Amino acid sequence: MSTETHSRLSTTPPDPTGRSLDLPATVPPSPGSAHRRWSASARIILIHLLALMVLALVCAASIAYGSRPAPLGEVWEALHGSGEEHLQAVVDARIPRTVLGSVVGAALALSGVLIQALTRNPLAEPGLLGITMGASASMVTVVAVAGPVSGVAAAWTAVPGAVLAVLVVQLIGARARAGSVVPLILAGAVVSAVLGAYVQAMILLRPDTFDSYRHWVVGSLAGARPETLGDLAPMLLLGALLAVLLVSGLNTLALGEGVAVSLGVRVGWLRLGTVTAVTLLAAAATAAIGPVAFVGLAVPHLVRGIVGSDVRLQATVSVPVGAALLVASDVVARVILRPEELMVGMLTAFIGAPMLLLAVRRGKVRL
Repeated sequence: MSTETHSRLSTTPPDPTGRSLDLPATVPPSPGSAHRRWSASARIILIHLLALMVLALVCAASIAYGSRPAPLGEVWEALHGSGEEHLQAVVDARIPRTVLGSVVGAALALSGVLIQALTRNPLAEPGLLGITMGASASMVTVVAVAGPVSGVAAAWTAVPGAVLAVLVVQLIGARARAGSVVPLILAGAVVSAVLGAYVQAMILLRPDTFDSYRHWVVGSLAGARPETLGDLAPMLLLGALLAVLLVSGLNTLALGEGVAVSLGVRVGWLRLGTVTAVTLLAAAATAAIGPVAFVGLAVPHLVRGIVGSDVRLQATVSVPVGAALLVASDVVARVILRPEELMVGMLTAFIGAPMLLLAVRRGKVRL
């Protein structure tokens, strides 16, 4: 073989002198790319730390402030068991209220991230699957038959209706074309409308029976008990565990179902697992304090505008942000009309809506 032919068949280009050049097998990464990766990691860590700091400050304000004004020094003494007896009892009552509000806000925000990632619908929230109206219908039915319920009994009264509503939505949606979430969304809208009509009819027929229900249906942390959180903890923990296992698959699903299937994601099981996680989280949160609007819708949008489209980062940042939003709403509900209290469900939209609108105006919200 001639030298010219050999040079044409060679995998390395010759230099002007005719000698073969030995090129390295891989190109070493540039120092700039490593710096960019470090900067991105530092930014994500900083965002998580800031979210946790805001949550800590809001929780401290929830313990310190309420319908009864008190100096911070006296509140500190009450926390250590050496303050005024009445104030100490008030502070002791605020601690479970703050913990329950944090857990419920985190659960609603996380369920909102999951349902928006699954449906790829920016208007999706946990009530899309009929969870809220299912819980309300269950509560109305029990109150009409057995009388008013409260505390842990009210929590467990709402759970069966929420779960049953989601099962009906799944059965209706599963009979439609496979591989699409549109039937699931439409089924959720239909079931929610029917259950909403049932709830309104029951209230109109027996208005004297539903005094306790009217407080629950707005969403309230008043009278929060540690037993409520303890009883609902298994559902919340299982939902959170499923969320941890599913966020990577949801990240891949964002590229399209065809791409997800080609990368080995079992879309059917992913959809079923995500719906189960959303049901567990949202049903437990709704059962604990009643339907609370806007947290599951607004928080994922706000967080997505900060961390981007990575579902894993959205989930981890939404947990403290959702908790902080609900607890902050409860603090405002307690102090805005002292000594009276508003329901926290009335304040979440008033606080969350301006934040979401500001993010939209600044172009931070990504669909």
